[in-house]
Amino acid sequence: MSSPCIKELSRACFRRCCPTPLQGLPEKRTPEQTRSPSRYDFITATAFSLQPNAQFTDHESLPGLDWSFSNMKKAYPNYLETERADRIRNQEYGHLNSSKRVCLDYTGHGLFSYTQQLHSNAPFFNIIYKSVNLYTQITHGAQEQEFETVIKERIFRYMNISSDDYSLVFTANQSSAFKVLADSYPFHANRNLLTVYDHENEAVQTMIDSCRKRSGRVDTAVFSWPNMRIQSKRLRKSIVNKNKKKKKKRGLFVFPLQSKVTGSSYSYLWMSLAQENGWHICLDANGLGAKDMETLGLSLFQPDFLICSFYKVFGENPSGFGCLFIKKSRSSVLKNTAPSTDLVNIVQASNQPLFLQQSGSQEKGKNQDLEIKSISSITSSSTYNQEMFEIQEIGEEKKELSFSEVLKRDRFFDMAESRNNEASSSGVNSDIEFRGLDHADSIGLVLISTRVRYLVNWLVNAFGSLKHPHSENGVHLVKIYGPKVRVDRGPVVAFNVFDWKGAKIEPMLVQKLADRHNISLSYATLKHITFVDKSIEERERLVQNEGLNSPLNKKKEKLDLGVPVIMATFNFLTNFEDVYRLWAFVSRFLDADFVEKERWRYMALNQTTVEV
Repeated sequence: MSSPCIKELSRACFRRCCPTPLQGLPEKRTPEQTRSPSRYDFITATAFSLQPNAQFTDHESLPGLDWSFSNMKKAYPNYLETERADRIRNQEYGHLNSSKRVCLDYTGHGLFSYTQQLHSNAPFFNIIYKSVNLYTQITHGAQEQEFETVIKERIFRYMNISSDDYSLVFTANQSSAFKVLADSYPFHANRNLLTVYDHENEAVQTMIDSCRKRSGRVDTAVFSWPNMRIQSKRLRKSIVNKNKKKKKKRGLFVFPLQSKVTGSSYSYLWMSLAQENGWHICLDANGLGAKDMETLGLSLFQPDFLICSFYKVFGENPSGFGCLFIKKSRSSVLKNTAPSTDLVNIVQASNQPLFLQQSGSQEKGKNQDLEIKSISSITSSSTYNQEMFEIQEIGEEKKELSFSEVLKRDRFFDMAESRNNEASSSGVNSDIEFRGLDHADSIGLVLISTRVRYLVNWLVNAFGSLKHPHSENGVHLVKIYGPKVRVDRGPVVAFNVFDWKGAKIEPMLVQKLADRHNISLSYATLKHITFVDKSIEERERLVQNEGLNSPLNKKKEKLDLGVPVIMATFNFLTNFEDVYRLWAFVSRFLDADFVEKERWRYMALNQTTVEV
């Protein structure tokens, strides 16, 4: 992973670009020694980005959008350097402005821009499932279409990874990538699986299940409440090989450089420590922002495996595929297992006749010799919004087909051949544009990091300014889980909303009301939480305040049940108005009757079902 922009990176040390010691490993330092002037200045600027010591107890008392934006730019003058992102959003993603939809629920990387969907010749793609063995796929390769080759080359460049060092396979989604790797990893010999996740992760759970089925041992990092920092001593103990004289094969260490739920950032040196102690490293890059793979630390460090995901268009359609990178020098580690159906091919989209779509679903249900599989179609315009089908022979013996079946088959192949000839003659594959990736490249790591850093920290500070009126102890409306105002926090905020009595409002209810106000948020569950240096009574009280039935007893300090939270995720296309609208929406919960008013509002619209 050699970075092409080392000079640029020297200006961006706020985003893990420079080596930093592991938390808990070096000698202890005083707060004065650990807080650099730049961090202190940033925290001070953030306090002034809204209004120093401001407290708002009524949503109608919030300052206006224009005033807030002006004040934010005064506090963060470098934000003006990121205006290119606003121009790109206006030119290529007009649907975000015209629909007035605030999209704060996207992770991954967008391949295309919305404008491309307005042109019928835009080369969007389909995915075709295939049954193949991962080990065979990466060691012997497989014939692929030109379209898939072009996508691979573009993704390698975007991720700042060399195709000389890594193989790349496409999977149906993120969970499939974890499952494919887990099923092929030799847990029978390297028996340990160690993960670092502060939240419930379905994709990682598939890997855990696969490990346990083969009698592997599963361990996980734990996190302090409520800042969600890694318990460094515990994680170090799990990583370090006790018997240093024996070079024992430890297993697989699965590590995200930052939490995609709380925004907590972790030092990449954890991976280095694990590697020194015999672990294979799988870097989960799904929570990283655009261009984060070009940070200096990752440019120098090469994990054995890397997982990420890509989707179509930001704010329009999140369907896409997962990517599993495998270091070529580690290919021999993987075992020759049974074929997997989680691997896919990426093919160029084409418009199929509607009768074939209908017949395909009928044939699939009859277990015929010819199986027609429907594939999720990702097309360049509404006129191409139809499904593609793959005809695949199954079984060695062939049965006699009816005349109508033969006719459908022959017509299908005739049209497929015709379309292939048209594509070849037009040279459409040579004109593939990945504008979504191009836009991120054109802005670059430094400006993207700057923009996201200002927006996410402004929101954290603004949330802290909301307090319930007339509450005895000045109850805060919003509780944030994970880091507060920090230079190096990730591009996501995990939070919950509380009423004037201090009781948590159900996160799914908040998410639903946000959706009705055209704001898309995500939902997650915090896990692996530990209460350090707190009495049993304090632990019980904290759990009760979260609205959970306490699972704690005098012998436990770990919270077994998860804590549901709401997530707001940022990327380089997020603008200040998006952030302000979220703040303004959440402030409406300062009105004790807000939820009830929303209930009556939708009843007045003659809705038959009211789920508020």
